[in-house]
Amino acid sequence: MKQDIELLNQMNIKAKHYNLKGFTLIELMVVVVILGILASMIVPKLMGRTDEAKIVKAKVDISAIETGLKLYRLDNGNYPTTEQGLLALIQEPGTEPLPRKWNKDGYIEKSQIPKDPWDREYIYLSPGLHNDYDIISYGADGAPGGEGSDADIKSWELD
Repeated sequence: MKQDIELLNQMNIKAKHYNLKGFTLIELMVVVVILGILASMIVPKLMGRTDEAKIVKAKVDISAIETGLKLYRLDNGNYPTTEQGLLALIQEPGTEPLPRKWNKDGYIEKSQIPKDPWDREYIYLSPGLHNDYDIISYGADGAPGGEGSDADIKSWELD
């Protein structure tokens, strides 16, 4: 009986040792291969989204600027002129037409005019050629016209 218990204890110890073993090299290699296959399928899809994300950001920026311009007009009766520029949304203009009731907190969050995703200033015209004001980003190439990521993003064409 004592021998049977000792034999069972020895078998349990061996079984526990066996269960504590790590992964085999083949198992690790299979996992690495699977991860490589998944990465090769996913990464190309994510990499092509950079240009698309920049275009979306430019549209969001233009919408935020438009909101600031509308608030400016509510307080002052007109939009800032081209000469006053978008800076009038964060600093009180000192040129004519002077604002009647400029908001000391400004009209845009973070008290700074955003640059477009390609690190250039947005172009602002008031009066605009298409509306009371026009806001334009020339896209990735920084030049008028273009297609794809080089296409202009215009306030009057936003959805």
